[in-house]
Amino acid sequence: MEPDAATERRGLQASRAKVGLSTASVYPENTAAAFELAAKLGYDGVEVMVWTDPTSQDPYALMRLSQHYQVPILAIHAPCLIITQRVWTTDPWTKLQKAQFAAELLGAQTVVVHPPFRWQRDYARSFRRGIQQLAGETDIRFAVENMFPLRVRGREVSAYQPTWDVAFDDEAYGAYTLDLSHAAVSQSDALAMLDAMGDRLSHLHVADGTGLARDEHLIPGRGSQPCVEVLERVAAQGFDGHVIVEVNTRRALDRAEREADQPAHRRQFASDRALGEAARLPSRAGGAELGRVERQQPAVDLRQRGPLPGQEVGELVQVASVGAPGRVREGRRGEKAVDSAVQIHLLLVRH
Repeated sequence: MEPDAATERRGLQASRAKVGLSTASVYPENTAAAFELAAKLGYDGVEVMVWTDPTSQDPYALMRLSQHYQVPILAIHAPCLIITQRVWTTDPWTKLQKAQFAAELLGAQTVVVHPPFRWQRDYARSFRRGIQQLAGETDIRFAVENMFPLRVRGREVSAYQPTWDVAFDDEAYGAYTLDLSHAAVSQSDALAMLDAMGDRLSHLHVADGTGLARDEHLIPGRGSQPCVEVLERVAAQGFDGHVIVEVNTRRALDRAEREADQPAHRRQFASDRALGEAARLPSRAGGAELGRVERQQPAVDLRQRGPLPGQEVGELVQVASVGAPGRVREGRRGEKAVDSAVQIHLLLVRH
């Protein structure tokens, strides 16, 4: 959609980027539940995490879900986790070929892949060349994801070969996935990673983390990662890939609580595709006014903007928030946590 004159004056522009929900975000619920939730919350699509759920492994079952809920499949996450070593096959190259087939069948643009584990020696030796070869045979982007080292008794040990730090590897990959939760675990500078990936960044996993030695995938704003700055920077660079919400909601007691804790890209904004200034809501009440950003720089007003002149209600431009005011409840250890539908509305800002 071309921005009108009023949008131009405000320095905003339409974006081709899409905001999706990872099916991993509803675990321990299944893949079908993720499609249902994505449809209800108005996401632009889903990223399918291929794992032990049989539906996630069946491209034709995924196609039926996509058609039933009218939710596009944006990306396929290949089964390259420890717990998915036997999903589809034990051969890593066959896994990627199957992921490519699924992506092409389902109209996805990206296959997310991790670097090889150290014990996958033959795979690791040919990984870079093989990824390039696969990418050369299709329009699907094989986006290699940054991982993290294991920290044992103060020492760092990499489980990946040649490295977990793919952004700073000796040779660049053709496409990257930047995962902010993984950046937190590795205690890396996410903005430096973003700069190193440059225009090869094609996929972004939005989550948060506190720097602990475990992959937390917190709701953005509940950790220490520069989610705001990363989103603002990719916005300014004209990012046209996918922004995928990949968060951990396994502690939710039921579907209603899981839904309330999901970053929601509202349906009324999904068709507009106008992404905006990224900002986040503080994770706890009391530290900052609800509806404002808590960050080192001066606070940014997050109150919803009304329609711009000449725009219909369905074309609202909203300052991006990762969090919306909701009921305040007593959390663990007596803390008052903001229990709300967390919203991500990304606007591209022309600087």
